[in-house]
Amino acid sequence: MSRIGNKTIVIPQGVKVEKNGRCIKVSGPLGQLQMDCQPPIKVEIDSSAGVVSVKNEHPQIREAKQLHGTMRALIANMVTGVSKGFERKMEVYGTGYNVKDMGGKLTFQVGFSHPVVLIIPKDLKVNIAVEATRGNDVPAKFTLSATDKRLLGQFAADIRKIRPPEPYKGKGIRYADEHVRRKVGKAFTSGTV
Repeated sequence: MSRIGNKTIVIPQGVKVEKNGRCIKVSGPLGQLQMDCQPPIKVEIDSSAGVVSVKNEHPQIREAKQLHGTMRALIANMVTGVSKGFERKMEVYGTGYNVKDMGGKLTFQVGFSHPVVLIIPKDLKVNIAVEATRGNDVPAKFTLSATDKRLLGQFAADIRKIRPPEPYKGKGIRYADEHVRRKVGKAFTSGTV
């Protein structure tokens, strides 16, 4: 039994959840998302009570038990995405590093001999608060926002992969809430032997 899978999903005001065969469609003020439900899982929508419940038809099968909580979490993320949306704050540390939005493309200057360009997915918005770093202490800051949590997380991971933070000075691209463990550099001692 999945404890997460057994929880009902409350449908907020202004959000509509529909089921057509195995396809679940969620629409709200921020947009609409859809997903196919896996065969051993059954989704029941109670519009009058304003809840969605996810049932496991085969609790003895291991794969069905694994999918039970996963499907419930994915549907809950869709409901949250179309009503409130998701956002991820990111920071770029390093002298001379910067980030620019050039008409649907994010361009990073992060210490390579060339700029790194990523195409922004159409359902994702980028808001750049601080475009360039000032020394190693004041980072460039930008925020990614989307209705689809999976798309947002994957794009944020792709950005971080360009230049992950290094452990000595902390230079690189990181999530705003990420803690980078720092290492101590080489220690120079006096040469008395």
